[in-house]
Amino acid sequence: MSVLFAGALMACGKTTTGEANYQIIPLPQEISNVEGQPFMLTSATKVVYPEGNEMMKRNAEFLSEYLHISMGIVLEATSTATDDKQIELALGLENDNKEAYRLEVTENKVIITGATEAGVFYGIQTLRKAVPLGDAIASLAAVTINDAPRFGYRGVMLDVARHYQPVAFVKKFIDLLAMHNINRFHWHLTEDQGWRIEIKQYPKLTELGSMRKETVIGNNSPEYDGKPHGGFYTQEEIREIVAYAQERYVTTIPEIDLPGHMMAALTGYPEFGCTGGPYEVATSWGVFDEVLCAGNEGTYTFLENILTEVMEMFPAEYIHIGGDEVPKVRWEECPKCQAKIKELGIKGDDKHTKEHYLQSYLTARIERFLNDNGRRIIGWDEILEGELAPNATVMSWQGMGGGIQAAQMGHDVIMTPNTYVYFDYYQTANTEDEPTAIGGFLPLEKVYSFEPAPESLTPEQRGHILGAQANLWTEYIPTPEQAEYMLLPRMAALSEVAWSQPEKKDYYNFLTRLPQLTDLYSKAGYNFATHVYDVQAKLEPNFQTNALDVEFSTLADSPIYYTLDGSEPTKSSNEYVGKFTVKEDAKIKAAAFANGKLSSKIFSEEIKMSKSSYKPITMLSTAARGYSFNGAPLLVDGLYGSSNYKTGRWIGFQGADLVVVIDMLQPTEITEVKFNTNVVTGDWIFDAEEVIVETSNDNETFETIVSEKGLNVKEEHWQDVVNHEFTFDATTARYFKVTIKSLSEMPEWHSGKGRGAYVFVDEISLN
Repeated sequence: MSVLFAGALMACGKTTTGEANYQIIPLPQEISNVEGQPFMLTSATKVVYPEGNEMMKRNAEFLSEYLHISMGIVLEATSTATDDKQIELALGLENDNKEAYRLEVTENKVIITGATEAGVFYGIQTLRKAVPLGDAIASLAAVTINDAPRFGYRGVMLDVARHYQPVAFVKKFIDLLAMHNINRFHWHLTEDQGWRIEIKQYPKLTELGSMRKETVIGNNSPEYDGKPHGGFYTQEEIREIVAYAQERYVTTIPEIDLPGHMMAALTGYPEFGCTGGPYEVATSWGVFDEVLCAGNEGTYTFLENILTEVMEMFPAEYIHIGGDEVPKVRWEECPKCQAKIKELGIKGDDKHTKEHYLQSYLTARIERFLNDNGRRIIGWDEILEGELAPNATVMSWQGMGGGIQAAQMGHDVIMTPNTYVYFDYYQTANTEDEPTAIGGFLPLEKVYSFEPAPESLTPEQRGHILGAQANLWTEYIPTPEQAEYMLLPRMAALSEVAWSQPEKKDYYNFLTRLPQLTDLYSKAGYNFATHVYDVQAKLEPNFQTNALDVEFSTLADSPIYYTLDGSEPTKSSNEYVGKFTVKEDAKIKAAAFANGKLSSKIFSEEIKMSKSSYKPITMLSTAARGYSFNGAPLLVDGLYGSSNYKTGRWIGFQGADLVVVIDMLQPTEITEVKFNTNVVTGDWIFDAEEVIVETSNDNETFETIVSEKGLNVKEEHWQDVVNHEFTFDATTARYFKVTIKSLSEMPEWHSGKGRGAYVFVDEISLN
């Protein structure tokens, strides 16, 4: 027994042995069990790397570090081979995919062979995730694993402009990327709310632009916290972080957002804005009219000088230039911008205004500058508006459409649609106990269902899909702990989307492998969300039986007990044995119990039935794109939406009114109508403007019984779930038409003034 191993035993006082489990995340492409005895991994095991290869030496040290975290043992890294049992790191795997590796385990040796050092590193990630946690000895079954990623670009974006994150956390974030086989770190460094990168030629970018005087509270409420917020990264710190990422085979892609989202930059250098200022670092969230002046030649010099320093800090091929959310209001009024449009002979057309084409000119000019310096640009999908720069790669965030269009045009694409990979969205529909988020609803299963290369593209076009990326915007994420919570375990689903072949993907199999990874999160000290371990409820309205079908499950298959009267579930409550139905008002609560003790959060859902519940309902208008969900039936299913309007419980309209006809099947006496609206004025969602209720017995001739106008009365930002109730003399009819009108023009005090507001409605109850 080696002295090192004996010392470990004496320190621990006991020896425990656990078995490795190769069913990890992301799942390797090929796992083949082979005959033979297992390899026993102990603290006496050495990690052998090729002599003279510093990257492989570092790989060996990483493996030792990882196993120390997982198992508490320290392995010696050496370039001297031994006759003793060892882990051997090697190059020479013949594979066109440079990140491919082979992991071979026999009784006497573990060999990780990579096509490159990066491939070896991913083999190391597989090994570290497979070993048992907390055991001094690991039994590794004999196996051969052949693995390689599906996509070459596997990214996560971290926004540090809205809330600055310390250097230590940025490094921890990179460690997380490595654990999940993510190889691109998109670093969003500049915004209206803060400039976070030191540019020596323009010191006021950080002297003035890195600090905002206060921050709005909540989702753009009228209140502010009164606390200055700021911070930036020196060039030395940036180089340190870039090198830290490179050592872990992560490429750092900086984003300098232009020509919009530049309020912080204009605060220091107002001469590059259309109005000349003064400007102030933004203290609230959203899109602002103040952008760089595209008609000022000095603007291009300003940008080129900034990007020259950026290129000196970031060796990556790509520079992200943003290009999103650029209002054209200032350009339309700016003499310099209009003169530039005239000089260039730019014309508008039936697709885009001349100002859109002016942005295309700016983007193409910046692209030429970067191309001349050996770099390429990435831009958000708004750069498709007008003319797409010749060599641009498109990052598609507004759904998949922009990426599909760009791929069809022959441009490279990174798919990062907000519908699947915006990790600043809520992870659960029950948001009351969650930290404040920007909104949305993106559970783990939705992330896992993401397919970056849709079948609507030809094979050649799918070849332009470089990969997938998730984004973590930090308007509502002020701390590293909350950032980790929003990332995990959704990053695990992303890793499998980007690494594994689609035919290998299976969500329920993924769930069986997840606990092994979340145990590693705990061991490594990461803060992660645990919703997936709680009771999962499937509530399905059944319009054939006029009832709600209820099914429960847990990841661990723990016994579940439930109540229907709102009381807390105990082991004396109803035990769940299979699907059941609810046909009347109920307050469902359910919880899992393990070893006789409560082992999950308590699931809770209130069901409210009315005379209109489960009655046939016809929609006579069209919901807003992306907000129709399950259509009209969700308005009469007895289920009520929470404050999160993206959970599928609400239906939204913009530029159109909600109009439905409910067929009561027979003449029915009604004295009241109720419905709820979800108001989030910061997201352009207002209360109903007008409500009309009409009755009919033939579904042709209708008589009005309710007509109420002017429900929008507040002159400030607000958000709430609003309960509307209208009573009237008893009326008997078979058909009830309900019209709920949206606000046709948002008021002057709102940033969207003059444009049509959304209205979101749930559950129309007739009684």
